[in-house]
Amino acid sequence: MFSINKPASALAIATAAALLSGCATLPPVSVASCLSPDVPAPPLSRENGRESTTLDVLTYNVEGLAWPARQGRRHALQQIGDILADLNRQGAGPDIILVQEMFSRASVRAITAAGYPYQIWGPTRTQRPRMTGKGGMSRPFRWSKGETGFHLLGSGLAILSRYPIIGGDAEPFGARRCAGIDCLSNKGMQRAEIVIPGVPQRIELFNTHLNSQQASRVPFERTIAAHALQVDDLSSLLSSSESARLPAILGGDFNMQAAPDRLNQFESAINRFTMVHRFCALETSGCDVRLSWDGDEPWLDTQDLQLFRNGAAVTVTPIMVDAMFDGAEGQPRLSDHDGFMVRYRLSWPAQQPIRLNMPACAGRADNR
Repeated sequence: MFSINKPASALAIATAAALLSGCATLPPVSVASCLSPDVPAPPLSRENGRESTTLDVLTYNVEGLAWPARQGRRHALQQIGDILADLNRQGAGPDIILVQEMFSRASVRAITAAGYPYQIWGPTRTQRPRMTGKGGMSRPFRWSKGETGFHLLGSGLAILSRYPIIGGDAEPFGARRCAGIDCLSNKGMQRAEIVIPGVPQRIELFNTHLNSQQASRVPFERTIAAHALQVDDLSSLLSSSESARLPAILGGDFNMQAAPDRLNQFESAINRFTMVHRFCALETSGCDVRLSWDGDEPWLDTQDLQLFRNGAAVTVTPIMVDAMFDGAEGQPRLSDHDGFMVRYRLSWPAQQPIRLNMPACAGRADNR
């Protein structure tokens, strides 16, 4: 991390210029306006009058910061892209990847090299909020700690999908709903809808990166206030989608490790979603836990979480959790975060009508 001193100085200007020069221009999003017959359908199972398939979702903070915040990251980021591309060629890669901290040119190259046909990006550096959250951070602003009122970086968020992304949007938290160094990035939230052939409802995906704790370099009280404001924004975004009653998966870097106060406020606000860690920690869940979980509250041992919500027709159930890029054989640790991968079973009554409201087409994806 880094800091900028007030008033604007040669160091501040040099730091800003260095950060901006290290930022990448994002490629066009790749979404689908119609459902191509070339999109492969996943295998379906039928048992006890229900059909089902599985969906693998990875959330991964790739530590894609540019100099001077980080240096020497290019090779590790390239390895991330190469490994994901190789898994894709074998048909063994995650179906969905929720990415955080994709700031640098090297990180964008790595993510796009992973070979996913559908991709959308989170809030850009200059994107302004459309939601009108209540309140903001109190004065005085810590200018020297990054609370400058302008952003040097975008959100660093991306959603990659094997299946067609048919819609989505992004919403930043705003320049006065953050604390400390985090304010230099236009952090926010992403939403996407995907279509899986044979599944009777669209699936909603949400991705976010909330305000850090000590790394933001401002007092604890200030960081927890910013985190609470951002959780309120996230809750509003999630609630705005509930009228469609779509099944949904939420993932990201929530910055709640060893922070029960943050966690309690978060779970109170996001109460229509179930946390995967809590579900899979139940002996009765039947969830295959391949992670090393220490203690009785493994959800407090990590920043990286996923949550899920059932839809009107489709039930979402975690059936396996695992780590990627955690130092295991074939999965070198290439970031300051491990990847968190969840396999979900999507199930619905047999003969359930498929209502996707999407026309058939001959092409794969439209680049916009």
